[in-house]
Amino acid sequence: MTITESTVDANTVHMPRLNEPAPSFTAPSTDGEISLSDYAGKWVVLFSHPADFTPVCTTEFIGFSKRWVQFTERNVQLIGLSIDSVYSHIAWMKNIEDNFDITVPFPIIADLDMGVASKYGMVQPAASQTAAVRAVFVIDPEQILRAMIYYPLTTGRNMDEIVRLIDALQINTETGLATPADWQVGDRYIVPPPATKDAADKRESEGYDTTDWYFSETDWP
Repeated sequence: MTITESTVDANTVHMPRLNEPAPSFTAPSTDGEISLSDYAGKWVVLFSHPADFTPVCTTEFIGFSKRWVQFTERNVQLIGLSIDSVYSHIAWMKNIEDNFDITVPFPIIADLDMGVASKYGMVQPAASQTAAVRAVFVIDPEQILRAMIYYPLTTGRNMDEIVRLIDALQINTETGLATPADWQVGDRYIVPPPATKDAADKRESEGYDTTDWYFSETDWP
């Protein structure tokens, strides 16, 4: 079902779930009609903002745009979204370019009927009946939802944290290793704890830096 065929109850919040297929969509955008399936094989960061021509959102779009190269180097496609028209999005993109000398290089979905926002739980009545909260969804190349972050309308996102999250998820996917609190690229990794008594007994002999059977670190990869 495309968003033009959907009917959205503004008082109902449908929350997607981690490690399940990301909700599919087809929607108009500043790059024409796009579908989530267009980006199979790439990581996707889908993020919503409350409204065009607002100051906090403007700083976020500048931040995402400045890090465009970092995202593309990581095989990440950025997709913005708000409940504004394509014409509003285009005018705002041009305004950002004129006022801040920043070109927005990624598509922005025009979600006028709240079809995509409803599927992803972006419209939350206690925050606003008509504006999408600041949500970030990280979708892997298999189109599985891997992470979600929600921010209130008043608080801008930290772009460095979103890049860090992508790096951590890609390492986890490639190696099965986990990342500790405040992890940055180049830091040590956490080895997942053993799941059986026999595996726990063998952990100290496996070559990791083991503090206890459940807590081991490694520099690999």
